[in-house]
Amino acid sequence: MERRPMKVVLFCGGYGMRMRGSSADNLPKPMQLVGPHPLLWHVMRYYAHYGHTEFILCLGYGAQAIKDHFLRRAPLEGDFVLHRGRTEPLTAEMRDWRISFVDTGLESAIGERLLRVRQLLEGEEMFLANYADVLHDADLPQMVDRVASDEKTVASVITVPPQDTFHVLETDADHRVTKITPVSTMDLQVNGGLIILRQEVFDYLEPGGDLITGAYQRLAEEGRAIAQPHRGFWRAADTFKERAELDQMWNEGNRPWAIWE
Repeated sequence: MERRPMKVVLFCGGYGMRMRGSSADNLPKPMQLVGPHPLLWHVMRYYAHYGHTEFILCLGYGAQAIKDHFLRRAPLEGDFVLHRGRTEPLTAEMRDWRISFVDTGLESAIGERLLRVRQLLEGEEMFLANYADVLHDADLPQMVDRVASDEKTVASVITVPPQDTFHVLETDADHRVTKITPVSTMDLQVNGGLIILRQEVFDYLEPGGDLITGAYQRLAEEGRAIAQPHRGFWRAADTFKERAELDQMWNEGNRPWAIWE
């Protein structure tokens, strides 16, 4: 099946409250470091590996820090050439990236953020979307092919086992514990963030609404939404601890999400 580059919408505007308490409180979550690069760079590098290098960043909280990184810091990372006052990286890693920075509001839900960049997606039969803090090694081409081969499907989301360390306790009528089950071992699937959408999704989005509990839910009721299970590496950096664990993995050379290496 012929594969064409698609635009990638990344939701970067959340407050990241569970990331607070780190030594970098002033940084928005997408700019928290894993190794020498921000979380957002890792997400973008994953898509670029598959040839998807046109990004639309839905900004909100910390928008200026994200803009500053790409306008000032990113061109100076690694080896670069300075010529007539302009910098150019020696490696082609980011040279071909095209990035649109769109302020989509401080309090906007994900669906509303997507609506606010709709004009940048006109003419795109299919496009990709994701959060800015999820790292994985999912087979993106395979997932795209599945959606492309089924015209009925408008929305697809990757699903993964729950990552929580909590346990479910079952009790009898006297509240005596009869069974303890780790949530991660239960036959459950949660939203893993990698989203593939057709243009028709905008017909299901409501102003101010959410993407998953709103448009995706309505599409599911019509049989037009699918889940694509992933059982490989997947990790969300939603808290300072999770980000620190990913940073340690990077520094130890254990980087299963870095499929471009």
